[in-house]
Amino acid sequence: MKQKLFLIPVFLFLMGMIIILNGTYYKEETMDSNETMISLTIDGTGSENFPSKESGKTIESIECDGEAVGSWDYENWGPIIKNLSKNRTKCQFNFVSKYHETILNGTDPVLKEGLIPVTIEKDGVVKKAYEGREWYDYETQKWANAVILEDETKKYYEGDIIPEENIESYFVWIPKYRYKLWDLGNYTGLTSVQNKVQTIDVIFGEYDTVDKIGECKTPGVSGSSGNCKVGDYMTHPAFQSFGTKGIWVGKFEVGYKGATSTMEAQQNVYNSDKIEIKPNVYSWRNIQVANAHLNSYNYKREYDSHMMKNTEWGAVSYLHHSKYGSRSNIRVNNNINLTGYAAVKEPTCDYTLDNPDCNQYEETPINEDGTYTKRYNTEIGYLASTTKNITGIYDMSGLNWDYVMGMMLHSSGQPCAGDNSNATSGFSGPYCSTNGNAAGISFPDKKYYDSYLYGTGEEQFNNRILGDATGEMGSFGKIQRPYYNRGSWYEDSAIFLGIHSWFARGGCYAFGVGAGIFNFATSGGGTSWFSYRIVLAI
Repeated sequence: MKQKLFLIPVFLFLMGMIIILNGTYYKEETMDSNETMISLTIDGTGSENFPSKESGKTIESIECDGEAVGSWDYENWGPIIKNLSKNRTKCQFNFVSKYHETILNGTDPVLKEGLIPVTIEKDGVVKKAYEGREWYDYETQKWANAVILEDETKKYYEGDIIPEENIESYFVWIPKYRYKLWDLGNYTGLTSVQNKVQTIDVIFGEYDTVDKIGECKTPGVSGSSGNCKVGDYMTHPAFQSFGTKGIWVGKFEVGYKGATSTMEAQQNVYNSDKIEIKPNVYSWRNIQVANAHLNSYNYKREYDSHMMKNTEWGAVSYLHHSKYGSRSNIRVNNNINLTGYAAVKEPTCDYTLDNPDCNQYEETPINEDGTYTKRYNTEIGYLASTTKNITGIYDMSGLNWDYVMGMMLHSSGQPCAGDNSNATSGFSGPYCSTNGNAAGISFPDKKYYDSYLYGTGEEQFNNRILGDATGEMGSFGKIQRPYYNRGSWYEDSAIFLGIHSWFARGGCYAFGVGAGIFNFATSGGGTSWFSYRIVLAI
């Protein structure tokens, strides 16, 4: 292969000087005078010009003479060469097309500056991904992961290990998809038989469903099936609010940065600087919904960060139960405090004080296994992932109930702020279980929450939104449990909005078989044993 060379005369007098070359930026971080010879290839063919930022190309490798070190500035889209001597230096830049997976039909992960694509080894070692090579494979249940750094001034290159202490948050990509409706979820009350668990048929793509034969118009009002019918494919509503190719979902429940005990992580405060989303940290619990919303919303505004909606929980649940996920019950996190753990034994009954088989939860030191609970990066730990491997999402069964942005509407049509003065979310608005109004912050734009029709019981499953993993999981069987008698898939708890006004998902560490990714329960939105999860829409 013949390489094309071009000479860049560099006479630097100021640190970090930038020179325009062929429509790109050349940035040199040295005080030396130097002539730098650059050769480059694009997909194996020599070129005299760098590819454009919009070309879909990425660096595969960079090699420089002597002690010079080359890298690529993805933000300003140009080369960076360090440690030049006073002699002529030659650097070879090799570009390749970014990796794309055919089955995703254009919904491959979307990245922005500061969101670093990574691969994760089975033992949890994190490496910066080569974007020009396979770093995810949904066909084999290997979901794409990315991280946000604690110190973004530290640069990592393809293949470099990113130390855990410099990772602030992990995220997992959920590509946009349509799914085949198997049940419209128009249930009220309970039956003697539960609906059968089944694989959910998913097709990835940017396509939005429309109203015509064989397809389905996404309903815009809860409780309405629109023009949908069983057998139609419907674009999942989680992807419609933000107009994105997918969403980045927090890999773990939100943790409270710096906490060394349960009490330190129980904080009903607004302080986005305390957010961390990673394994082996104390989960942030006992927080009102409004503070969880503010923390999430202001965490990374440039990524449109927000608190997970109920339909977004549903999007993860359905992908998990498609052929691209584990299609099985997710093992409960039975650690009292810490993110990313899994029970050694699959629970077969609910929490009870007199049955040790249902009481196998425990507290462990950070990053240590227990007798009944194991870390995320072990064979047992993988069972608590949506993929049954380390690339999936954790803590969607157990640890804490997760508040989601999904609430009941008051009979007046306004969003409910809470049940009453003792159980309120921190938003302003009417109470739903008593007269009066709550003081608090205003509700955000409607795209940041799901709203449900007013109800008065706990079994009005027909008020569901298609895609939220509530009513569609019916019919709901009568089961004998100490704390509930309604069963969703895998006998997960099934309690709909009515008596209480806010949704919570997943169950808690002590909930036994009632915890799970298809668990849905309710609360007034106030401080209690609840955590939350963050989503990025870029």
